[in-house]
Amino acid sequence: MKSDYRAAATRGQVDVDFGAGAATLGAATPRLDLSGAGSMWVPASGPVLWSALNQLPRCTALTWAGPDRGLARALADRPVVSSLAWRDAPPVVDLTGTGLQHLSLSGADVREVRLPRGLHGLELAAVDRNLVVYAAGGGRWLHLTLTGADAQTTVPAGLHGVREVALDGGGTMSAAAVRELKELESVRIHWREPPGRLDDVAALASLPRLAVIELVDGYGWDANKLPDLTSLTHLSISGLRRSIVPALKARYRGTGVRLVIEGAKPDTWLAANLNNPFRDWVDDSARGGAAACKAYASAVRIIDKLPQDRRRRADEAEAVLRALVEALNSIDQRYEIIDTLRREEAFDAFMELAARAEVPAHLADQWFDDWRGF
Repeated sequence: MKSDYRAAATRGQVDVDFGAGAATLGAATPRLDLSGAGSMWVPASGPVLWSALNQLPRCTALTWAGPDRGLARALADRPVVSSLAWRDAPPVVDLTGTGLQHLSLSGADVREVRLPRGLHGLELAAVDRNLVVYAAGGGRWLHLTLTGADAQTTVPAGLHGVREVALDGGGTMSAAAVRELKELESVRIHWREPPGRLDDVAALASLPRLAVIELVDGYGWDANKLPDLTSLTHLSISGLRRSIVPALKARYRGTGVRLVIEGAKPDTWLAANLNNPFRDWVDDSARGGAAACKAYASAVRIIDKLPQDRRRRADEAEAVLRALVEALNSIDQRYEIIDTLRREEAFDAFMELAARAEVPAHLADQWFDDWRGF
C-alpha cells in the first residue's frame, strides 16, 4: 500500500546501494536519475538492487535508460512512484502492474507498450512508426504528447480513444497525424523551429468532437486553410503573422468560437527574425526582446566569419560568446525578462552557437554558468 511505503522515516541522510556501491542521499529525495547518463549508482551489468528504493519513501519520480532489468517489477512493488522517464527503452515495455500516472518514453526499438489503468499522461519521443500501445479504453483517459513530431508523425496503433493530443516538434507538422482519432476533443500543436507550417489541415474536418485547437509559433500557418468545424468552441493562437489577424477575427466574429490571439508580429519583423531563438521575447518586453534578438544576430554574424586558424578561432569565439552573455545580463538587469524558461532558451541558443564555433560542449557549458548573471 502507498500508505505503508510512505510511513518510513524521511528525515536526514540515508545510505543507498543499487548495486554499484553505497551512496548517501537525503531520505526525502523526491526524484532520482538512475539512467546511464545521470547515475553512478547502477552497475553497468548484473542485478540492480531495487530494494534501495525502500530507503527513499518520498521518491515519486524516476529516470531510467535501457533494458528493464527488473524496473517494472520494482515499480509494481512501490506504487508511490508515479512518474517515469524511460529512454532507449527495449522492444517490449510492460508497466501494467505499476502505479504510474505519467510516462515519458523514447527508443527506436520499442514495438509494444502496455500501460497501467491509472496512467493519464503519456509522452512518446523517437519511437517506431509501427509501435502498438495497449491502454485502457484505447487511451480514452490519456493526455498524449508526441515530441519531436514532424510531417510523417502518426499516433501509435491502439490509441483510437484518445481525446487530448499535443504535437510538439519541428518546423513542419501534419494534421493527418490525428486523422483517425474520432474521439479527439483537443489538439495542441507547438512548432519548435521555423517555418511553423501545418500540412493536411483538411484532415481536422474528419474529427466530429474536436472542440479545442491550440497553435503555438505557427508563423508559416495559413489560417485560410483551417476547415469549418461545427464542434469547435475554442481556438487559441500564440505566435503568428500580424497580417492574418484581421481575417481571423472577421471569420469567428459572432460565432460560438472563443478566439484567443497572442504574440502577433509584423511580417517584416518576422522576415528578419524568424530564425532567431529569442524572437518570442518581444512578447514579454518589446525593447528587451528586440535587444536580445539583435545581440544574437550580431553573434551569429561574427561566428560565421571566424578565422580558420585554430588558436585565433578559439580566442575570438570565446570573446563573441562572452559578449552575447554579457548583453543578456544587461538586458535582464534593465528589463527583467529572463525567467526560468528564457534562461533555458538562452542556454540552448548559446550552446548551439558554441558548437557552430567548434567550442567543446563541456567548456561552453562552464562558460555559460561562469558568465551569466540571470
